[in-house]
This record gives sequence, C-alpha cells and structure tokens, in this order.
Amino acid sequence: MDGSDFEGKIIPLPGIFDTDPLLLKRNDFSEDSVNLLIHFHGNESVVAHALAENEGWAAVTINLGNGSSAYGVPFTNPGKFDSLLSAGKSQLQQPIRKIYLSGFSAGYGAIRAILKTEHYAAIDGVLLLDGLHASYVPARTPLSMGGRIQEQDLAAFEKLAKDALSGKKSFVFTHSSIFPGTFVSTTECADFLLAATGIPRKPVLKAGPLGMQQVGESAQGKLRILAFAGNTAPDHIDHLHGLYHFIRLLF
Repeated sequence: MDGSDFEGKIIPLPGIFDTDPLLLKRNDFSEDSVNLLIHFHGNESVVAHALAENEGWAAVTINLGNGSSAYGVPFTNPGKFDSLLSAGKSQLQQPIRKIYLSGFSAGYGAIRAILKTEHYAAIDGVLLLDGLHASYVPARTPLSMGGRIQEQDLAAFEKLAKDALSGKKSFVFTHSSIFPGTFVSTTECADFLLAATGIPRKPVLKAGPLGMQQVGESAQGKLRILAFAGNTAPDHIDHLHGLYHFIRLLF
C-alpha cells in the first residue's frame, strides 16, 4: 500500500521532536468534523492509503526510531502530547470529533506513556497492530522456563481493555504468532488481557486483509483481540499494511 490513491495534503508539524510529525488530511472532507488518528511507527504512505479508503479521518504520523523506549520516553512529559495535538488542530479546518491512537510494533511505547497521563480521558480508542510487549521476570526468562510477565508493563492496557469491555473506550489489538523469546510476545500479552477481562479466545479460520489468515477472535463491548497466523517479518509487516481495514473496527 503506497498511498498513491491519497488526494490530500501532507503537512510537517515542526518543533516538537527531532523528526517532524506529519499531518495528513484529505481534500474532500464532506463532514463538519473529523476523527483524528495519531499513528506511531510506520511510513506515512500506509497511513495515507488508510485515509484514502476511509472517509471522515485526518491523521498525524510520528516516527521516532527503533524500540518502544524511543516512543515512550518523550511522552512521559504530558506537554509533548499537548504540543502535538495543538499543532494538529492548528492545521485542520474542521473540529476534531474523536481522537484515536494507533501503533505498529514499537509504537505501542508512545501509546502506553500517553495512557498513563491525564490524557487518558481524551482518548476515544486505541488500535495496536502487532505491537504490545512486556518484560519477563526474571529478565529474559520465558514463561516456559518459569518466568512471569511484568504486569506493570501492561497495566495501562488492562485498564483500557476493561473500559472497552464496558463501552467507555474502543480497543482493537491484532497480533501475529511471533515469539521473540527474550521478552513477552504479542500473543502472551493478548492472553494476559483476555485473562484479565475474562473473555475467551474463540478459534476461527478466515481470511483477513492482504491475505492474512485469522486464527482467533475475542470480542465483547468495544474490545476486539484478533489473532493471526504467521511468525516471519513479512507477517509482522502485514499488520501495518492492514491499517486501512483495522481502523474500521474501532467503531
């Protein structure tokens, strides 16, 4: 997905990070207000394609490097999110209807940091694309070797999952079958959230976007956790390129 079907403007938002976030807005807004998607980690062309395929959205895309800490550390300062939101609003002609966060891979680090601040109340929903990890305790000791999950790493998402269960927020989490081994996999994080909310994982076998093979689904309220086959790098990248499809599940 190269975003070549996107007809709109891509506007840098300078002065917030070392690498400028980009605001993407369509030329053909037909509504009085827009949903704003703030996406962490992923080429703007993928986000542009998602906007081209879905009316009523504008987006900001942020790329801060590799690793969840590259995304998480800046947003421990709530003022960074204030600045980002203010810069985005200044370039939009329409009022913002709802604010959604999405993160691919390491991008979840920024979302976790934001959810731990007072900005939690302003976030209407979150989309995680094969991106949610935690540490093992002891470090680098998988569950199969007697380790356990550092639950504090997932506390913000457990709160979000429970709020989505009751319909207060939206939370969509897609994950592959990749097991890194030295830190908690997205599958293990999904299992943790399902156990915390008491929702069973329903086995399914059906096609997802881009030929992805979905093998599990858990849905209740506005919480959706979707499991997909695949344990290779291309399988991981498919989750990002499926953004255009997965954002539709936030409603």
